[in-house]
Amino acid sequence: MKTAVLATLVVSAAAFAPQSVNTRTNTALEAGKFGSKLQYVPCIPVSKLPSPGSATSGVAGGLAICIAVDPSGSVFALGDKCPPVNQPLSFGKVESGTIQDPVLGTKFSLKSGEVVGPWCPSGIGKLLGGLFDPVGVPTFPVKKKGANIEVQVDVNAKANFESQYWSGVLDAQGKADGKYY
Repeated sequence: MKTAVLATLVVSAAAFAPQSVNTRTNTALEAGKFGSKLQYVPCIPVSKLPSPGSATSGVAGGLAICIAVDPSGSVFALGDKCPPVNQPLSFGKVESGTIQDPVLGTKFSLKSGEVVGPWCPSGIGKLLGGLFDPVGVPTFPVKKKGANIEVQVDVNAKANFESQYWSGVLDAQGKADGKYY
Protein backbone atom coordinates (compact mmCIF):
# COMPACT_ATOMS: atom_id res chain seq x y z
CA MET A 1 0.00 0.00 0.00
CA LYS A 2 2.82 2.39 0.90
CA THR A 3 4.49 1.64 -2.43
CA ALA A 4 1.30 2.43 -4.33
CA VAL A 5 0.87 5.77 -2.50
CA LEU A 6 4.53 6.64 -3.11
CA ALA A 7 4.24 5.76 -6.81
CA THR A 8 1.10 7.90 -7.13
CA LEU A 9 2.87 10.89 -5.53
CA VAL A 10 5.90 10.52 -7.80
CA VAL A 11 3.75 10.31 -10.95
CA SER A 12 1.64 13.29 -9.82
CA ALA A 13 4.74 15.40 -9.16
CA ALA A 14 6.23 14.43 -12.52
CA ALA A 15 3.11 15.67 -14.29
CA PHE A 16 3.79 19.22 -13.05
CA ALA A 17 7.57 19.17 -13.45
CA PRO A 18 9.04 21.57 -16.04
CA GLN A 19 9.36 19.97 -19.44
CA SER A 20 12.51 20.19 -21.53
CA VAL A 21 12.43 22.87 -24.18
CA ASN A 22 13.27 22.04 -27.78
CA THR A 23 15.57 24.83 -28.93
CA ARG A 24 15.81 23.75 -32.56
CA THR A 25 14.21 26.32 -34.83
CA ASN A 26 14.77 24.77 -38.23
CA THR A 27 12.26 21.96 -38.16
CA ALA A 28 9.95 21.24 -41.05
CA LEU A 29 6.97 22.38 -38.98
CA GLU A 30 8.49 25.79 -38.27
CA ALA A 31 9.87 26.41 -41.74
CA GLY A 32 7.61 28.76 -43.65
CA LYS A 33 6.97 28.86 -47.36
CA PHE A 34 7.38 32.63 -47.31
CA GLY A 35 10.36 34.59 -46.04
CA SER A 36 9.99 37.10 -43.23
CA LYS A 37 8.88 40.50 -44.54
CA LEU A 38 8.70 43.37 -42.04
CA GLN A 39 6.65 46.38 -43.02
CA TYR A 40 4.41 49.01 -41.47
CA VAL A 41 0.70 48.30 -41.90
CA PRO A 42 -2.33 50.29 -40.69
CA CYS A 43 -3.66 49.12 -37.32
CA ILE A 44 -6.19 51.72 -36.12
CA PRO A 45 -7.27 55.18 -37.29
CA VAL A 46 -5.78 58.09 -35.34
CA SER A 47 -9.35 59.06 -34.39
CA LYS A 48 -9.63 55.76 -32.42
CA LEU A 49 -6.38 56.36 -30.49
CA PRO A 50 -7.16 55.91 -26.77
CA SER A 51 -6.75 58.71 -24.26
CA PRO A 52 -3.52 58.83 -22.22
CA GLY A 53 -3.43 56.08 -19.59
CA SER A 54 -5.54 53.61 -21.57
CA ALA A 55 -5.32 51.09 -24.40
CA THR A 56 -7.34 49.70 -27.30
CA SER A 57 -7.09 46.74 -29.63
CA GLY A 58 -6.47 46.58 -33.36
CA VAL A 59 -5.34 44.19 -36.06
CA ALA A 60 -2.17 44.57 -38.13
CA GLY A 61 -1.10 41.94 -40.64
CA GLY A 62 -3.52 39.43 -39.12
CA LEU A 63 -2.07 39.85 -35.61
CA ALA A 64 -4.03 41.08 -32.58
CA ILE A 65 -2.29 44.26 -31.41
CA CYS A 66 -2.70 46.30 -28.22
CA ILE A 67 -2.19 50.03 -28.81
CA ALA A 68 -1.37 51.68 -25.46
CA VAL A 69 -0.92 55.37 -24.69
CA ASP A 70 0.99 56.14 -21.50
CA PRO A 71 0.09 59.14 -19.30
CA SER A 72 2.66 61.32 -21.10
CA GLY A 73 1.02 60.61 -24.50
CA SER A 74 3.61 58.21 -25.95
CA VAL A 75 2.13 55.44 -28.13
CA PHE A 76 3.22 51.78 -27.85
CA ALA A 77 2.24 48.58 -29.68
CA LEU A 78 2.28 45.18 -27.99
CA GLY A 79 0.80 41.76 -28.64
CA ASP A 80 -2.80 41.72 -27.39
CA LYS A 81 -2.59 38.23 -25.81
CA CYS A 82 -1.76 38.27 -22.10
CA PRO A 83 0.16 35.25 -20.84
CA PRO A 84 -0.50 32.76 -19.40
CA VAL A 85 -4.22 32.54 -20.33
CA ASN A 86 -4.38 34.87 -23.39
CA GLN A 87 -6.96 37.41 -22.25
CA PRO A 88 -6.77 40.79 -24.08
CA LEU A 89 -3.99 43.04 -22.81
CA SER A 90 -5.86 46.01 -24.28
CA PHE A 91 -8.28 45.84 -21.30
CA GLY A 92 -5.34 46.57 -18.98
CA LYS A 93 -4.45 49.67 -17.00
CA VAL A 94 -1.66 51.79 -18.52
CA GLU A 95 0.70 53.48 -16.11
CA SER A 96 4.03 55.21 -16.55
CA GLY A 97 6.10 52.68 -18.52
CA THR A 98 3.87 49.63 -17.88
CA ILE A 99 0.53 48.03 -18.71
CA GLN A 100 -1.14 45.75 -16.18
CA ASP A 101 -2.91 42.48 -17.01
CA PRO A 102 -6.56 43.12 -16.07
CA VAL A 103 -7.16 39.64 -14.61
CA LEU A 104 -3.92 38.24 -13.18
CA GLY A 105 -2.24 41.55 -12.31
CA THR A 106 1.10 41.06 -14.06
CA LYS A 107 2.72 44.28 -15.28
CA PHE A 108 4.53 44.39 -18.64
CA SER A 109 7.01 46.99 -19.86
CA LEU A 110 5.56 49.12 -22.67
CA LYS A 111 9.02 49.35 -24.29
CA SER A 112 10.28 45.76 -24.07
CA GLY A 113 7.20 43.67 -23.23
CA GLU A 114 9.08 42.01 -20.37
CA VAL A 115 7.47 41.25 -17.00
CA VAL A 116 7.98 44.08 -14.49
CA GLY A 117 7.55 43.12 -10.84
CA PRO A 118 5.84 39.97 -9.58
CA TRP A 119 4.37 37.38 -11.97
CA CYS A 120 0.58 36.94 -11.60
CA PRO A 121 0.23 38.68 -8.19
CA SER A 122 -3.61 38.74 -8.00
CA GLY A 123 -5.66 36.11 -6.13
CA ILE A 124 -6.36 33.73 -9.01
CA GLY A 125 -3.05 34.74 -10.57
CA LYS A 126 -1.12 33.22 -7.65
CA LEU A 127 -2.81 29.93 -8.35
CA LEU A 128 -2.34 29.98 -12.15
CA GLY A 129 1.00 31.78 -12.18
CA GLY A 130 2.71 28.97 -10.30
CA LEU A 131 1.96 26.60 -13.17
CA PHE A 132 3.72 28.72 -15.81
CA ASP A 133 7.10 30.37 -16.17
CA PRO A 134 7.03 34.18 -16.43
CA VAL A 135 6.95 35.29 -20.06
CA GLY A 136 6.57 38.70 -21.65
CA VAL A 137 4.54 39.93 -24.61
CA PRO A 138 5.89 40.89 -28.05
CA THR A 139 6.40 44.57 -28.84
CA PHE A 140 6.25 46.22 -32.24
CA PRO A 141 7.56 49.51 -33.66
CA VAL A 142 4.68 51.98 -34.10
CA LYS A 143 4.29 55.26 -35.97
CA LYS A 144 1.63 57.73 -37.06
CA LYS A 145 1.22 58.04 -40.82
CA GLY A 146 -1.55 60.21 -42.20
CA ALA A 147 -4.86 59.27 -40.59
CA ASN A 148 -3.59 55.90 -39.28
CA ILE A 149 -1.47 54.42 -36.53
CA GLU A 150 0.81 51.92 -38.26
CA VAL A 151 2.60 48.95 -36.69
CA GLN A 152 5.62 47.13 -38.12
CA VAL A 153 4.87 43.40 -38.36
CA ASP A 154 5.96 40.40 -40.39
CA VAL A 155 3.26 40.43 -43.07
CA ASN A 156 4.10 36.83 -44.01
CA ALA A 157 3.69 35.41 -40.46
CA LYS A 158 -0.01 34.61 -40.88
CA ALA A 159 0.53 33.07 -44.33
CA ASN A 160 3.38 30.91 -43.00
CA PHE A 161 1.27 29.71 -40.07
CA GLU A 162 -1.73 28.93 -42.26
CA SER A 163 0.34 27.16 -44.90
CA GLN A 164 1.63 24.71 -42.30
CA TYR A 165 -1.74 24.39 -40.59
CA TRP A 166 -3.72 23.48 -43.68
CA SER A 167 -1.03 21.15 -44.93
CA GLY A 168 -1.08 19.34 -41.60
CA VAL A 169 -4.87 19.04 -41.53
CA LEU A 170 -5.05 17.80 -45.09
CA ASP A 171 -2.09 15.50 -44.56
CA ALA A 172 -3.77 13.94 -41.53
CA GLN A 173 -6.77 13.15 -43.70
CA GLY A 174 -4.60 11.76 -46.48
CA LYS A 175 -5.56 14.45 -48.99
CA ALA A 176 -2.51 16.72 -49.13
CA ASP A 177 -1.47 15.43 -52.54
CA GLY A 178 -4.95 14.36 -53.66
CA LYS A 179 -4.35 10.72 -52.79
CA TYR A 180 -5.24 8.56 -49.83
CA TYR A 181 -2.68 6.57 -47.88
